[in-house]
Amino acid sequence: MADMQTLHAAFSAKIDAVLNALEMEGHLPPGASRAGVTVEPPRDPSHGDLATNAAMVLAKQAKTNPRALAELIVEHLKREPDIAEAEIAGPGFINMRLANDAWRRELASIASLGEDYGRSTIGAGTTVNIEYVSANPTGPMHMGHCRGAVVGDALAGLLEWAGYRVTREYYVNDAGGQVDTLARSAHIRYREARGEEVGEIPEGLYPGEYLKPIGERLAQEFCDTYKNADESEWLALFRERAVAAMMDMIRADLALLGIHHDLFTSEAELQAAKKPEQAEAWLRGKDLVYDGVLEAPKGKAPPEDWEPVELPLFRSTQFGDDQDRPIRKSDGKWTYFGADLAYHFQKADKADALIDIWGADHAGTVKRIKAAVAALTQGAGRNVPFDVKLVQMVQLMRNGEPIKMSKRSGNFVTIADMVEEVGKDVVRFTMLTRKPEAQMEFDFAKVVEASKDNPVFYVQYAHARIRSTMRKAGVKPSGENLDRLGNAELALVREAAQFPRVIESAAKAREPHRIAFYLGDLAGAFHGFWNAGNDDTSLRIIQEDEPELTSARLYLADAIGQVIRNGLAILGVEAVEEM
Repeated sequence: MADMQTLHAAFSAKIDAVLNALEMEGHLPPGASRAGVTVEPPRDPSHGDLATNAAMVLAKQAKTNPRALAELIVEHLKREPDIAEAEIAGPGFINMRLANDAWRRELASIASLGEDYGRSTIGAGTTVNIEYVSANPTGPMHMGHCRGAVVGDALAGLLEWAGYRVTREYYVNDAGGQVDTLARSAHIRYREARGEEVGEIPEGLYPGEYLKPIGERLAQEFCDTYKNADESEWLALFRERAVAAMMDMIRADLALLGIHHDLFTSEAELQAAKKPEQAEAWLRGKDLVYDGVLEAPKGKAPPEDWEPVELPLFRSTQFGDDQDRPIRKSDGKWTYFGADLAYHFQKADKADALIDIWGADHAGTVKRIKAAVAALTQGAGRNVPFDVKLVQMVQLMRNGEPIKMSKRSGNFVTIADMVEEVGKDVVRFTMLTRKPEAQMEFDFAKVVEASKDNPVFYVQYAHARIRSTMRKAGVKPSGENLDRLGNAELALVREAAQFPRVIESAAKAREPHRIAFYLGDLAGAFHGFWNAGNDDTSLRIIQEDEPELTSARLYLADAIGQVIRNGLAILGVEAVEEM
């Protein structure tokens, strides 16, 4: 594979070489810490292409003022042929403008690396477990699950691109009362399939039509065996069959979005294997679980039936939580927290870092789970970073009007409905056009609108334009005449060259939406260049009388298309060839 050092990393290395030279010359003390030195684009592009704070960071160690040290750095930088200008700004920042040849080489790098352009090794093979979706196995995937599913899957793709080894995990909540409710609902549909008139589904059970096929399969398998049998005879069996059928449906629904998990972990199996008991015993051995009485509810008088009960409590306050948390209920059953604690206990043993993608309605449990993971990993002599990403719900709209749904009637918009109407790629990209913690509207009409106000269309159209141009051109792209590219073209290269930096910053922040934002900027830059050619024909990509210029501009356009494809691939979105 070709050298994957980015332009920005290369210039960081040049700054480092200058600082080494200043050490040799005695202007910097040997071994001066460079931990805070950065090389990055300035906030205002008019200031240059790159800026460094090296003089500001190192002046104190050099026993001089920042501007004096900056002057020494600039003196060295001006000898560098790839730096056209180096100027001191403010108290000692250094702004650099790169030579055009540096951008032309970066363009050639995009072309040579192709599908690998932007890949990073910052992950260094670190194993990361990302748990996402993890919807209760009680129905098909619907809009409430969609955004978290896409964010988690795009994050997995981003981290893999950045050199991490990722495990995509789905935690199957199949041990709670909701799966007993599922089994009872399936039993009604089973009786219905055996010819019984069941009438309206009782309150508290699942009324959805999606359970009818499961009832029919149960009817074929068991005939009338359990039609009038006592619940104790069929509940466990129907629960197992119904959960398995629901998980098959969930996998199929997720596949429509291009989402496939590596690992499905069953809560019921963890409990059967006594994992919660093992976690409790381990924590008691560390004096992190004790038997105590919960305080009465704060801020209001306790309910009349409230009475202090001794429960096993986890010392979550030692790890930043507001209060210690019970891991069992008064009847001895595990609390949700106790079960989740055990799940994370076994999960943390297999990865270097953990990430959970949750709905925003779970915000209240973040502190306690973070406390649990900190206790479990630090107590075992490991420090496993754990991050929880909260994802807001999405308001479904049609032509500006909210779509009304009812859980009671089983009337909701499924992922299958969405994909069938607008397509996988539109759903995935749209879910990443806002930060996950921000509210979002998904308007079925707007997401397929052919408008620059529609981010999905805007990015896809840029790629389709490029591919159309490549097909129409009578000249092949060539990197032999890149000196024909002027400022307008090199401005596009500057935008494309940000891609590796965006990948690394997005991976470090665990924010895949940054890729979608960047692709919108790159598409905008390309459309701007294209539109300039409408006003000034000399700026059009294809110049019939100038094959060398045309081949160079095609080379540029092809590289922009490659970066768009790479970015979309990370997000799990296909780049269209025509529109």
